[in-house]
Amino acid sequence: MKFTIFQESRIGRRKANQDRTAYSYSRDALLMIVADGMGGHLHGEIAAQISVQFITEAFQREAAPALPDPVFFLSRALTNAHNAIVDYAFDKQLPEAPRTTVVACVVQEGFAYWAHAGDSRLYVLRRGRIAVRTRDHSRVQMMMDQGLIDEVGAANHPGRNRIYSCLGGNHPPQIEYSKPFQLRDGDIVMLCSDGLWGPLKNEDVLAGLSGADVMQAVPKLLDRSEELAGKLCDNLSMVAMCWQDDTAAATGESISTRTMAQDRFTTRLDTFDRNRSSTNAFDLTEDEIERAIAEINSAIQKFSK
Repeated sequence: MKFTIFQESRIGRRKANQDRTAYSYSRDALLMIVADGMGGHLHGEIAAQISVQFITEAFQREAAPALPDPVFFLSRALTNAHNAIVDYAFDKQLPEAPRTTVVACVVQEGFAYWAHAGDSRLYVLRRGRIAVRTRDHSRVQMMMDQGLIDEVGAANHPGRNRIYSCLGGNHPPQIEYSKPFQLRDGDIVMLCSDGLWGPLKNEDVLAGLSGADVMQAVPKLLDRSEELAGKLCDNLSMVAMCWQDDTAAATGESISTRTMAQDRFTTRLDTFDRNRSSTNAFDLTEDEIERAIAEINSAIQKFSK
């Protein structure tokens, strides 16, 4: 495989960053994830952390160096991540399990496979147009589907953030899966939370990413979203990957996995360590953070089989 990839997550104007992002790749497979936690005082952050960490660790166990079935992997990984969140809430005797949206994508043998629950999105950009965009599991999306409001009305609707599918919570998630999507040289696959796409229009996404180096484009698009959102800026996160054919000329930032050993992985995963400055807005001590990490690992281990 050959590609360029970049990820970044920002707190925006919120007290804490409840978004989590990750990517991991072996010689023959690539995983990308964005999760947007929901819930007060750390719980949404924990739900997002459990989902991203669980799915990434499952990928590292199974992609050796490729997944036998990417769709089955996504189904089992997301479902068990949901179960781990619910189990965490049971152990903590919480009245309701914390919740998180999630969008995850696997790239293998030149095809992309993705799954999502909630309103974190995946886009595929090809030759200056949006070839694919996931459909939000939200109230306003259903109203748009029914012709009750248009995109302008949706952007300003008071229920814009109401979603009907997520990991965690008191109901099983309604996870939506893609068909295999064959990638072409120059395609950009972008995953993001609603804090990124909310202030932007489709043309803003296209202008920010089409024909651009993702290493430079991602920070600029985050800047643009923050500027448009102003004082209401939510946490905003993004992972973007530009696919390159093996025969294409490599750029300075290109990653080629051809020489990787079968049992090796390269991973970037957001953790509490990356977000300690924002997490401390909840006045958590170092001991409380370490305890939360231990509880997350315990919940994940129960379903890591």
